Amino acid sequence: MALSGVEIFKHLPKTNCKKCGHPTCLAFAMKLAAKQASLDACPDASEDAKKILGESAAPPIRGITIGTGDKAVKVGDEICLFRHEKKFFNPNAFAVAIKASEAGDAAAKKIEAVKTSEIDRVGQKLRVDAIAVTDEGGDAAKFASVVKQVVDGAPGVPIILVSKIPATIEAGIAHCADKKPLIYAATAENAEAMAKIAKEKKASLAVAAEGLDALTALSEKVKAMGVDDLVLDSGARKAKDMIEHFTIIRRAAIKKNFKPLGYPVITFATRDNSVAETMIAAIATMKYGSIVVVNNVEKWKMLALLSLRQNIYTDPQVPMQVAQNIYKVGDAKENSPLMITTNFSLSYFIVRGEVENSKVPSWLAVMDNEGLSVLTAWAAGKFTASKIAQFVADSGVEKNITHKELIIPGYVAVLSGALEEKLPGWKITVGPREANQLPTFLKARA
Repeated sequence: MALSGVEIFKHLPKTNCKKCGHPTCLAFAMKLAAKQASLDACPDASEDAKKILGESAAPPIRGITIGTGDKAVKVGDEICLFRHEKKFFNPNAFAVAIKASEAGDAAAKKIEAVKTSEIDRVGQKLRVDAIAVTDEGGDAAKFASVVKQVVDGAPGVPIILVSKIPATIEAGIAHCADKKPLIYAATAENAEAMAKIAKEKKASLAVAAEGLDALTALSEKVKAMGVDDLVLDSGARKAKDMIEHFTIIRRAAIKKNFKPLGYPVITFATRDNSVAETMIAAIATMKYGSIVVVNNVEKWKMLALLSLRQNIYTDPQVPMQVAQNIYKVGDAKENSPLMITTNFSLSYFIVRGEVENSKVPSWLAVMDNEGLSVLTAWAAGKFTASKIAQFVADSGVEKNITHKELIIPGYVAVLSGALEEKLPGWKITVGPREANQLPTFLKARA
């Protein structure tokens, strides 16, 4: 039974140290009771408290890790229904399906697409997360050969074994048992055999049923067999059904603390039409899908899906920031131009990208404004002449350049006069208002 906030409070240190990010232990206890915080946030909680509060403190959606090493992915472990309440913690995983019939060249192409899928977007490395080897016709030997091809060709990439035939799963898992794969799937007919394999190999297990009532019963059944790390599939494949089922599952887990549905969700967005597949995968990303399987991972498709996922799983209460520093763009020399912007990630990467496009080596001064854009920081009094001058003086940039010219964003041209007063001997140049105008501006000066 879930404990109340006051009952939880009795087991906390009561020091009000604020290390957990809350003003008091009582406030933290209330968040624990509401499933909006994790007991791990309290560094001073005793072992006895952790044992007593384990059930109450555990996130309502169990965290599941697939794979090992630095490419392992964790899904679930979520505590809120809407991202603005806190944030979503573990981004959904995208997996590409490789059919047993694709053994050889076709599989090799998909494996290579996964290995080269990584993109750098506003400072974060985004990539396809996993490979789902899919059984066709129950040929265990062919299935196992593709699993081995994936293990050898994409070391470290998490694997999902997709078959409802226990013997086929056993043949495949023989090549990846130490990789912590996800087994898909236990059904009402094969639950006992699949649970046995999952327990013996210490693998996660997906449970698949048609409809939420059947899924609930099957989840409870497999859990009773001793398998703790479960993933749910309600059979929803159409957009309407996915939105309905996934929302009900999430609400039941978060709001009702309904344990049989307190697990991550897997869905197969696979379609013959790539555009339709992308749309279905996007819906799953936005509406609580934890693992999304697609047929192909074309560059255009993954750029769209990975960018969407990044936006959904960004903390809405904390602006994305880069570290304050003087950044070298290209082979900047002592006579290269010096520009300044704020440390809002989007501003930084857009400006840097346009400077790189110009092919004019430059210095880019990035000033800490708590992750605000140029105009917002100026309006908030965090990007003023005094603060810019102090930053330039403290940065040591004069050691890298032989000139004293600072190019400021055109949107804050009003600061130019005050900056020349605050930085004696410096020339303040007003740059373009828009970043896409920087290449023309810089080339004209070169």
